[in-house]
Amino acid sequence: MQNPPSEPSAKGPLLSCTARENGKPPLVLVHAQGTDSRSFDGVIKPLSRDFSIYAVDCFGHGKSPHDPALYNVVSAGDALVQLIKDVVGRPCALLGHSSGGLIAAYAAGRTDLCKLLVLEDPPFFSSQGDRRKSTFNYIDLSSICHEYLQNGVDENFVLYYFKNQYAWNFFPEKARRKMRPKSIEAARKFLEKHPERDLKVPFWPKSALAAFVGMGSYDPRFGEAFYDDSFHCGIPHEEILAKIDCPALFMKAKTDWSDDGILFAALSEEDLARCLKLMPRCETARFDCGHGIHVEQPRQFVQAIKKASAGGRQHH
Repeated sequence: MQNPPSEPSAKGPLLSCTARENGKPPLVLVHAQGTDSRSFDGVIKPLSRDFSIYAVDCFGHGKSPHDPALYNVVSAGDALVQLIKDVVGRPCALLGHSSGGLIAAYAAGRTDLCKLLVLEDPPFFSSQGDRRKSTFNYIDLSSICHEYLQNGVDENFVLYYFKNQYAWNFFPEKARRKMRPKSIEAARKFLEKHPERDLKVPFWPKSALAAFVGMGSYDPRFGEAFYDDSFHCGIPHEEILAKIDCPALFMKAKTDWSDDGILFAALSEEDLARCLKLMPRCETARFDCGHGIHVEQPRQFVQAIKKASAGGRQHH
């Protein structure tokens, strides 16, 4: 069953949500920035064996309102709380990936209906203040959004991002010189022919293309909110985490650093330790993969959620 996007009401702008209700306990999914609720399509079926699924589009993404005034953790978090109350309407598990994890954590601290919080590699501490300037997200998506908007580029944002993504630096120079123009041309032709479809480029791995699922409806002004740090509304991450009192599971992907000290991960081991100190009821699950755990290790991802959910039921 699919629900249409929620209609705006006196309570403020509402998030679009696709529901797959089957009578099982609800699990609300909040995606990372740049993608949309379809990011989780690869794990919906196995998760549906144990949960009713509510997949949300964040503001500035998918079918939710595209209004820069809403591109912050308070507006998004409050709207998520409203959705859990009005649409889900009963106690639920809440999962957020990356920036969706920041939003989910904020919401979890403000509703008694969240009975389990699952944080999939969220950028706590690293994405806030001056620290953010030494992270992969800042030198990649945030800066590309900023340049796109500053320069008034008259080009499809998906193509602009593909051309300028930091990932080109991971290719050896010779391979990059050969592959980059061909890949950009292939991307241009694909987007001209299929403007409504997610980007596909020959020879690009699934995990790399996963970042482009839903990017066609992404508002780069959302990335600007991370570039200038307005996303956090000046609320320290400590404050968000300290309000969470339900059981939690923190999914940590592997941590890499560049030679010049750029964090090629959502957060460092020190950041994780700070999170766990602030959330005493939080377990950790580690994954030997990149940032998109549900894309790269879907089976282990689903197992970890089921285990955490079963543990929560035993405790209550």
